[in-house]
Amino acid sequence: MPDSGASRAQQEHEHIPTSSKGAALSAQATATPTAAGVPAISTTTAPGLPAASTTTARRAGLLVTLVLGGLTALPPLSMDMYLPALPEVTDALHAPAATVQLTLTACLTGMALGQLVVGPMSDRWGRRKPLLLGMVVYVIATAICAVAPTAELLIGFRLLQGLAGAAGIVISRAVVRDLYDGDEMARFFSTLMLISGVAPVIAPVIGGQVLQFTDWRGIFVVLTFVGVLLTLVVWKWLHETLPASERHTGGVGDALRTMRGLLADRVFTGYMIAGSLAFAALFAYVSASPFVVQEIYGASPQTFSLLFGVNSIGLIAVGQINGKLLVGRVSLDKALGFGLAVISVAAVALLLMTSGVFGEVGLLPVAVGLFVLMSAMGLAMPNTNTQALMRTRHAAGSASALLGTSQFLIGAIASPLVGIAGEKTAVPMAVVQVVCALSAMVCFLLLCRPWQDAGAAREPLTKG
Repeated sequence: MPDSGASRAQQEHEHIPTSSKGAALSAQATATPTAAGVPAISTTTAPGLPAASTTTARRAGLLVTLVLGGLTALPPLSMDMYLPALPEVTDALHAPAATVQLTLTACLTGMALGQLVVGPMSDRWGRRKPLLLGMVVYVIATAICAVAPTAELLIGFRLLQGLAGAAGIVISRAVVRDLYDGDEMARFFSTLMLISGVAPVIAPVIGGQVLQFTDWRGIFVVLTFVGVLLTLVVWKWLHETLPASERHTGGVGDALRTMRGLLADRVFTGYMIAGSLAFAALFAYVSASPFVVQEIYGASPQTFSLLFGVNSIGLIAVGQINGKLLVGRVSLDKALGFGLAVISVAAVALLLMTSGVFGEVGLLPVAVGLFVLMSAMGLAMPNTNTQALMRTRHAAGSASALLGTSQFLIGAIASPLVGIAGEKTAVPMAVVQVVCALSAMVCFLLLCRPWQDAGAAREPLTKG
C-alpha cells in the first residue's frame, strides 16, 4: 500500500535531492493535516540537509494544491460565468432557449470525450505535456467563442473548448492519485473542493457584473484571459508527477484493455456511476437555474448570482466538514451514503414543491431545497472519486478519464431534459434530479455493497 502522505512522486515534484545511491538525503516524508486541511510535508532533516527544506517542501505542497485547484476551477468558471447571460444569448443570436442550452451540453460533451483521450495520454507521456497542449487549445477555442456570430458556431467551439478543457480536469485528479492515497487523498479532494469551490461562488457574480458593462461576449474575453494566466502558471510551477518508470508504453489497444479492465471491476464501476448520477442531479440545477430563478420567479441576474453563490458556499462548507471532521473518523462509504440520501430527499421535496402539491410556493422554499441538494454534493463527490481511485494506482490517468467522462456524459444527457417542457415550469428539473439521485443510491447499494468488510472487494486492483 503506498504511503498515505507524500509519495515518491511528490518528492520528485519537490525536487528533493538524492545521493548517488538513490537514497533521499531527507528522511522519509509523511503528511500531516494542517489547520487548512492541506497535507503538509514534515521531514526529519538528515545530516547535511538544510533545515529550510521542511519549509520548502511545505511551500511546494501548497503550490501544488493551488495549481490543481486552479485546474479544477476552470470547468465551473467556463460554465457558471456564462449562466447569467443565457437569456441574453437567446435574444442576441435569435435562437430558442433549447438551442442555447445546447452550448452547455456541447461543452460538457467535449469535457467528457476529451478525458477519454487525455487520460490515457497522461499515463503514457506523463501529466505535464498533455496538460499544456490542452490549455493552449482551450485558450484559442474560448477566444473564438467570444466572436461567434451564430448559435451553431458557438455550439461548435464550446465543444472544442470542452475537449481541450478536459485536460485540466482529468490530469488534476491523476496528479492527486500520484501523490496521495487513502484518507489523505480524501482530505486532498475536499481541499480541492474548497479551492475550486470559490469558482462557482464568484463566477456567476463576475458574469453578472460583466453584463453590466458589456454583452455576453465579454464573458468569453474574461475566460480567455483566465485560460492564458492558468496556462502560464502550469508551465512555470507544475512539474511532472508520473515517473518515466511508471508510464505505460502500449498504444491505443493497451489503453482500451486498461479501461476495459477498470470497467469490469464491479466496485470501481459502482462508485463511478453513483458519482456520475449525483453529478447529473447537480448539473440539472446548473442548467435549469437561470430560467427557473429568473424567468419563473422573476429574479434579476444579480439575485440569481447571489443565490448560486450561497449554494456553492454550502457545497464548500460540507466538503470541508467531510475532509476535516469525517475522514478518519467515519468510513467514506457511510459519509457517501448519507450524502446520497440527503440529495434524494431534497430532490423529492423540490418535485413536490414545483409540481404544486403544496400549492403556490415562492422562490424561498425552492431556494432552500436547492441549497440542501447542492450542499450534500460535498459528501458525494470527493468520496466517490476517492473510493474509485484508491483501486487504480496502476492507471490513474485512465481511471480519472473514465470517472470524468461518465460524469460529463450523464450530465450532458440531463442538461436538455430540464427544458423539455419549456421555460415556464421547473418540474422537469426536479424530475431529472429525483431520477438521478435515487438511481445513484440504488447503484451505490447494489454495486459497491458498502456493508461488506474491507476485504477482497476493497483491495486495490493490480496492473494486469
